[in-house]
Amino acid sequence: MKMKKNLMTTLLTGTFFVSSMFAGQYAMAKDEALKSKEITYTVGNQNFKGYIAWKEDGKAVKPGILVVHEWWGLNDYAKMRADMLADLGYVAMAVDMFGDGKVYETATEAQNAAGYIFSHPDLLKERITKAYDILTSQDNVDKQHIGAVGYCFGGTVALNAAAMGLPLDVVASFHGGLTGFKASEMMKNTKVLICNGAADAFVPQADIDNFKSEMAKYNIVYEFKNYEGATHAFTNKYSTEAGKKFNMPIAYNEAADKASWQDMISFFAKYFPAK
Repeated sequence: MKMKKNLMTTLLTGTFFVSSMFAGQYAMAKDEALKSKEITYTVGNQNFKGYIAWKEDGKAVKPGILVVHEWWGLNDYAKMRADMLADLGYVAMAVDMFGDGKVYETATEAQNAAGYIFSHPDLLKERITKAYDILTSQDNVDKQHIGAVGYCFGGTVALNAAAMGLPLDVVASFHGGLTGFKASEMMKNTKVLICNGAADAFVPQADIDNFKSEMAKYNIVYEFKNYEGATHAFTNKYSTEAGKKFNMPIAYNEAADKASWQDMISFFAKYFPAK
């Protein structure tokens, strides 16, 4: 799929600011039962560095969740979300879509990396499929029950991965782009949750209408949540600062952040319960 250049430039510039200024401040306080590990794997000739989190609670296997990072790469924010999902009873793998665990240091580099992924769907599928294979190879993962959660760029990746045939029970996209989305028969068994800011200038009504039309073509079960007053990147508590610095319509919205997380928990309880 193609992304509009001005949209990508704006988003990446802002999110880079968030990443560079506040990297390291997302780490959540972990109890002793919450475990994590870094994992290195290869796709083609390139190394990738994932992060896997789980809770040791006596259960032999748990459903697995892929967590796809935002525009700037696999940083502490995605790892924090993986920890939060592990705390709910899943094995969560924060995926590296750019390689070498890269967090880009300039907006231009990040723009080029994200744009390259979207303009090469085969590469998107190859990288997310490899991450899927790594997650399902873990001894404590129920290989028959895998989902995906994504934020911004990651939400778009997760949704399109399902459309490409990755066997996912659920997808939850938080303020992910919907531009040019095409559903498919291959995702008919995937339940989809879209958590969207009602005031997100980067997700126009035309994209929402197209998404709903595409899902209806294949009778795919989905829920579309709009959070009043929430703009793009509403789950990221440092988006407000980035919005002010770069004069962009993005901001953290605590109410929407908490509501969307609870909506995800409720959605998972119906379609993807932790065992």
